Amino acid sequence: MIGANGQLGHELRFALASLGEVTALTRPDLDLSDASHLQANIEQVLETHHPEVIVNAAAYTAVDKAESEPELAVQINAHALQYLAEAANASGACLVHYSTDYVFAGDKPLTHQYVETDTTNPQSVYGRSKLLGEQLIAQYCPKHLIFRTSWVLGQHGGNFLKTMLRLAQDRDQLQVVSDQWGAPTSAALIAQTTTQVLTEMLAAPADDSRWGIYHLVAAGAVTWHQYAHYVISKAREAGLAIKINPQAISPINTKDYPVAAIRPLNSQLNTDKIRQNFGIVLPNWQMGVDMVLKQVLATMPLTTPVVVQQGKP
Repeated sequence: MIGANGQLGHELRFALASLGEVTALTRPDLDLSDASHLQANIEQVLETHHPEVIVNAAAYTAVDKAESEPELAVQINAHALQYLAEAANASGACLVHYSTDYVFAGDKPLTHQYVETDTTNPQSVYGRSKLLGEQLIAQYCPKHLIFRTSWVLGQHGGNFLKTMLRLAQDRDQLQVVSDQWGAPTSAALIAQTTTQVLTEMLAAPADDSRWGIYHLVAAGAVTWHQYAHYVISKAREAGLAIKINPQAISPINTKDYPVAAIRPLNSQLNTDKIRQNFGIVLPNWQMGVDMVLKQVLATMPLTTPVVVQQGKP
């Protein structure tokens, strides 16, 4: 498993252990940005460990910064994956990888979700690098699983939930984008679902029709503004010393919040395919947010004991 120290990698370490021995590699073990040595380093890792499955949780995820350093984003999110895919295919291993809602333009009507076969049209360097990575994996390794996800959160690493909690303690006003829609999806849910799918696919031949791309997000949809209000309100109820009143979180349109990279307005991903092929019904986004919020609040000074009411299943 590559990218073991990341937000998703932390959860994958535990979830994948049910399938067998997990070799968790961090950046010093295998640096996907090291173009000149990467192919040889991958071959050495495979010769040492002989994996049945290669899970890549490493990625370049600085969406705005990618606009000013596209070569690095493309190296990590795309070119490195060709070497991984070729090595996996040559060794008979399957390759698991994670992609993003940013491969779509995000201009579908909000009444519609994106399905796996919809036309891709990324609007940012980050999105284009992730799409190229998908294409290279599909070209060089038939036994692959690519999970497109969105708005990932977890106890480890940086994410929107943690940023909102930090800002809410320091500020009495916040402006949050209110016209981008998606599903906050916990790293734990992604890791658990990955393990469920792999349990069925480990012994599958290369021509099994279930290899391919899947959308993997929590159920439901929310705006960043609604998400921020939910998190801050829950944290306040749980006893975190919040400076801001949740009602003082102001909605703002994307066009009035300038950033380097274009974001999709509609990031709603349809998950019917993973349900039909593996019987997996994904829970509402509130459940994952409540779980992570409880974990994060347990590490913060509270005025009262932590009590986070769970969202509906």
